[in-house]
Amino acid sequence: MRLRLPEERPTEPPTGYKIAHLMLSQDGTRAGFTGVSLGGALPYGVLADASCVYGLRHRAPSRRCDCGFHCVHERTAAEALLCTAEHRTAVLLEVTVLGRYIRFERGFRYARQRVRTATVGPCACGTVAAALADAGWGRPGRRALAPSCAGCLRGRTSVSLAGFARLAGEGLRVVAGKALSVAPGDLGAAGELGVPELTAEAALLQARLDWFQAQLARLGERGPGGGREG
Repeated sequence: MRLRLPEERPTEPPTGYKIAHLMLSQDGTRAGFTGVSLGGALPYGVLADASCVYGLRHRAPSRRCDCGFHCVHERTAAEALLCTAEHRTAVLLEVTVLGRYIRFERGFRYARQRVRTATVGPCACGTVAAALADAGWGRPGRRALAPSCAGCLRGRTSVSLAGFARLAGEGLRVVAGKALSVAPGDLGAAGELGVPELTAEAALLQARLDWFQAQLARLGERGPGGGREG
């Protein structure tokens, strides 16, 4: 006789953690995510249902398949994955596990999820991220985004952290470290921000000012004609 574990009936949906890459549609009107391993070819939104990555016609998650969303129980376990070279530009997601799920020692495999919070790491230069910029790769019709400071944007396609949250919808929060990053156009809601959030905004504005001053100084060195003496 095969022993089966008892069914869980939680009073609230479980919470889990995972990492993913942020994605922006080619026309810049939609935002979402893509996984870092098995489901990397199937971008998903904030609220999404899992499907079998092998194209089989069974409900996810199936006990005889690897399909379904995956997450771990502990935040620190997901954060550890961001240390590897291939995952340095990924972000940490806090998700609500919905629908059917299979519990494992370290996490869940499940049918449906809602991404509640995306925590963005620093820019490649080490500065706190002020925006999300074209990472140089993507999927058909979607660009991958990577954290960037104002000084490293350099004309790349980009969106603010708050802008990405608006495009993704469904109440998603996108944060840089412990502070919520809001685009300058959203400062009308500054009355709702606390000291950490306003401090982050001041740092963002200062970084942009420093970048513009550097550009002006460089243009000044070239002179009004924009050329150099031979």
